Amino acid sequence: MADQIPLYPVRSAAAAAAASQRRAAYYSAAGPGPGADRRGRYQLEDESAHLDEMPLMMSEEGFENDESDYHTLPRARLTRRKRGLEWFVCGGWKFLCTSCCDWLINVCQRKKELKARTVWLGCPEKCEEKHPRNSIKNQKYNVFTFIPGVLYEQFKFFLNLYFLVVSCSQFVPALKIGYLYTYWAPLGFVLAVTIAREAIDEFRRFQRDKEMNSQLYSKLTVRVSIYTCIGLYKVAMVCSMSLLNFPLKRIKSLGKVQVKSSDIQVGDLIIVEKNQRIPSDMVFLRTSEKAGSCFIRTDQLDGETDWKLKVAVSCTQRLPALGDLFSISAYVYAQKPQLDIHSFEGTFTREDSDPPIHESLSIENTLWASTIVASGTVIGVVIYTGKETRSVMNTSNPKNKVGLLDLELNQLTKALFLALVVLSVVMVTLQGFAGPWYRNLFRFLLLFSYIIPISLRVNLDMGKAAYGWMIMKDENIPGTVVRTSTIPEELGRLVYLLTDKTGTLTQNEMVFKRLHLGTVSYGTDTMDEIQSHVFNSYLQVHSQASGHNPSSAPLRRSQSSTPKVKKSVSSRIHEAVKAIALCHNVTPVYEARAGVTGETEFAEADQDFSDENRTYQASSPDEVALVRWTESVGLTLVSRDLASMQLKTPSGQVLTYCILQMFPFTSESKRMGIIVRDESTAEITFYMKGADVAMSTIVQYNDWLEEECGNMAREGLRTLVVAKRTLTEEQYQDFESRYSQAKLSIHDRTLKVAAVVESLEREMELLCLTGVEDQLQADVRPTLEMLRNAGIKIWMLTGDKLETATCIAKSSHLVSRTQDIHIFRPVTNRGEAHLELNAFRRKHDCALVISGDSLESSHNTVSQVCLRYYEHELVELACQCPAVVCCRCSPTQKAHIVTLLRQHTRKRTCAIGDGGNDVSMIQAADCGIGIEGKEGKQASLAADFSITQFRHIGRLLMVHGRNSYKRSAALGQFVMHRGLIISTMQAVFSSVFYFASVPLYQGFLMVGYATIYTMFPVFSLVLDQDVKPEMAILYPELYKDLTKGRSLSFKTFLIWVLISIYQGGILMYGALVLFEAEFVHVVAISFTALILTELLMVALTIRTWHWLMVVAEFLSLGCYVASLAFLNEYFGIGRVSFGAFLDVAFITTVTFLWKVSAITVVSCLPLYVLKYLKRKLSPPSYSKLSS
Repeated sequence: MADQIPLYPVRSAAAAAAASQRRAAYYSAAGPGPGADRRGRYQLEDESAHLDEMPLMMSEEGFENDESDYHTLPRARLTRRKRGLEWFVCGGWKFLCTSCCDWLINVCQRKKELKARTVWLGCPEKCEEKHPRNSIKNQKYNVFTFIPGVLYEQFKFFLNLYFLVVSCSQFVPALKIGYLYTYWAPLGFVLAVTIAREAIDEFRRFQRDKEMNSQLYSKLTVRVSIYTCIGLYKVAMVCSMSLLNFPLKRIKSLGKVQVKSSDIQVGDLIIVEKNQRIPSDMVFLRTSEKAGSCFIRTDQLDGETDWKLKVAVSCTQRLPALGDLFSISAYVYAQKPQLDIHSFEGTFTREDSDPPIHESLSIENTLWASTIVASGTVIGVVIYTGKETRSVMNTSNPKNKVGLLDLELNQLTKALFLALVVLSVVMVTLQGFAGPWYRNLFRFLLLFSYIIPISLRVNLDMGKAAYGWMIMKDENIPGTVVRTSTIPEELGRLVYLLTDKTGTLTQNEMVFKRLHLGTVSYGTDTMDEIQSHVFNSYLQVHSQASGHNPSSAPLRRSQSSTPKVKKSVSSRIHEAVKAIALCHNVTPVYEARAGVTGETEFAEADQDFSDENRTYQASSPDEVALVRWTESVGLTLVSRDLASMQLKTPSGQVLTYCILQMFPFTSESKRMGIIVRDESTAEITFYMKGADVAMSTIVQYNDWLEEECGNMAREGLRTLVVAKRTLTEEQYQDFESRYSQAKLSIHDRTLKVAAVVESLEREMELLCLTGVEDQLQADVRPTLEMLRNAGIKIWMLTGDKLETATCIAKSSHLVSRTQDIHIFRPVTNRGEAHLELNAFRRKHDCALVISGDSLESSHNTVSQVCLRYYEHELVELACQCPAVVCCRCSPTQKAHIVTLLRQHTRKRTCAIGDGGNDVSMIQAADCGIGIEGKEGKQASLAADFSITQFRHIGRLLMVHGRNSYKRSAALGQFVMHRGLIISTMQAVFSSVFYFASVPLYQGFLMVGYATIYTMFPVFSLVLDQDVKPEMAILYPELYKDLTKGRSLSFKTFLIWVLISIYQGGILMYGALVLFEAEFVHVVAISFTALILTELLMVALTIRTWHWLMVVAEFLSLGCYVASLAFLNEYFGIGRVSFGAFLDVAFITTVTFLWKVSAITVVSCLPLYVLKYLKRKLSPPSYSKLSS
């Protein structure tokens, strides 16, 4: 039937033919140009789907010109593929090199093909193939690859590679310019700091891995005692023993040994206690729980804190004793390791029974690694270990992150190198290519090599360390840890923030907030009224039952058949509370008494059934919140198994209900139901609760449900509609027979079962509407508002259900109350994806909610439909939305979405999460932030920055991100200016001396210029700030300017180049003109003026003075003056004034002082004037706020 339903909009055959002609005319009109192959590009596998031939609509014009959804637009993009030499020059060479490297790596490290396996219980030695060790490894390097790996990461940057070549050239005598230490000391310092930092980080990762791999677990073994005629020999064995040649008697006994997590093998039988991490992927064999099932917490795997119910293999659970696991001959056949954490296919076979027992295994029989046992003690057989476990396969390998500022500086370095080559060629040309010109060319390259200062790398790395220290010492964001010290500037360049939901935006603590009965509503302040109503109603029922016990059942039946009368508020509350207390999948659990121990772990422990010792377990925190609320008003769930449940009334009476049928919640039905029989009255009732969209058509007509659901949703509450229907015995028997028959059918079983259940879902009595609130983290709403005002687009990626994700998006104000929400429905083919994208294109300023299944799926029917055909269009449309919510996302899908955003937008992305399922996303983003929360520290340890609360991200970005980027940009450009100005002076000096390749400043002067003379004032720029932290948080709009990258661009770089050329020319020519008579002292004159100019330029650049900046200025000046006494031999000018020394008497004269001051003033004063005029005429945004 579904295949025959027409796709909207419905068109007549004539209209369809006309549209087809228009399409054909359009394609033919495209001619032989780029659009000629458009039809071929959109050729479809399914020829019947006409939509697939149409390009996606990307403009509003199509909707105005034609009402058809399929109209083709001239603006549809089609990129022309580059071919031949053009392709090679425009990046093809890089692609070829990468492909060759990947091929070599694959040849050297051939990945073993993953295969299905047969695992014998307790017999690892029977495994046919070798499986990986069960060890966790987050290290980037090993002992052999550490030094080569770190050196490669450093020298892949042009800046460091350039200095390596320059330093190596000094070993050639003909090219030697100065002392070796002037080149190798800075380079060695940079490498030493980098290697030390990487070694510390690597050692910390090693320690964390060792801690995880050393966790101890109990492994079941068999101890075999051997009795012979000679005596007793006791041999402890695991599963098997070689035969001996003399008579013997064997007695097997069960034993346990402690093994490290890293020593666990495929086939081992492992015991996992309550609250213990599961070390590897296992099949669930036995549990201490009577029901043969247990709950596990999967928050570290999929991000959901809802407990999952797992069922033990029935064949092994039924065994009388634990030791029988070794007495049977059984094996598990498991599919090959896969990424999908929500599916598993396998079989359990017991061979020694007659006939052999075969039992199918599904996801409910598995225990995945990194999950936590929440109830009881479990035993499982290991099927996957190490890198073949689901959790490791869904975790991407850590990569070395490089900040955008470093990449921009790398580009500027290349531009400087080009200028260096041009300047050297000009010098050689002006020489007339005399003599060995190529050697002169290389000497000029070395003379001007200070154009690219190696101190740039040193200053930036030290600056990054300083920013990290400031972040960790900030008292306003306590507990913040910087784990990757190389990218603090990224915090100031973010455009997209991708956040997890559970534990990040929310506390995942559900609180019952409202009960609405249609005519009356109860909130948190009126719950005592409900409690009194429940107490009175059960007190009345109890007194009636005690007085008329024999006839109570007939009385109820006669009442049910009488005409309906308007119920009192008290009776309606009683019915609503009872329905909420019965319609759920919650199981009460009682902890074992402290101090009770037994020889066997699986002996039934003494339990304390008091209210204080009771906890509830369920697959959803909503369910637990509802049952806790019924307990608070007097109706308590005290026990439950597969067949019955018991409720305790306020008077202490225990009511028993037999569970006849259970209909669990599914994402398709959006509701759950239960049929119970009251043991005291034999009354059969069908209770149901679910989302309002599903229940509104099931319940009887009313005029308040839709309005109240909307009101609660606007308050951020998660709503559930509760209804009931009373069944007679005949009605239930008829339903049960039809239901059993439907479950036995082979074809269309799901549809038939759903049809039978729907026959009951008619004219149900509406009991109440409940509102539950998922508590948000502290200050989530103002923090999200601040980030939005800062121009950051926020995407929420969660593994939770669509309804839950949408509700949290509204309550956190990620989506505003007045904003429309477009839910992107799941698509199964290209045509549906085409229509859905066009429908979304029509909407303006609406939030997008999309499921992970719509993006890509493991099933062939939905195999990457949107990303396969419309990847660019989908990402482009999503990026235009003010907010995007992606639900039902696996860890791999989260990382894939982050990668898509980075590739298509070329903007900086940040991912924030708190669970193990967020690690892949955090590592894939340009900047990863982890929160230390209830879900453990896995995300925090894998992140670049670790915070304790979500609200801290506001100050981290607005204040520290801003300061780090602004300071690094100023520091980087000033260090370049420092190299450019001295290279300009060298160029002027060489020109005066007939283009001779003679250095202006010798030895220690060059090293001192970049270190003790100017290092402290220049580095003090890391303390500069353009606005106060309070102002940056109050006006987050200032952050928008940072994302445009205006603080460091080719424009600002060019300005600094012009300043350097101007100042270098003034200093050198001024020294030559003013001191023509004292030319022998030109080095002292120009160098003194240079130092003074640099100190004044630092003062010109600073926007907010710090006392350490003043200290740095005077300290550097004092160091220079003091050094004049013992550095006089360095002030000679090579061969020109060989033997010339510093004349102390000369530099203390008034003439020397005023002339040096005049040169310095001329080089700096115009820049001060220009800066003043710019601030007056065109002040930046932050200066307006500061004033």
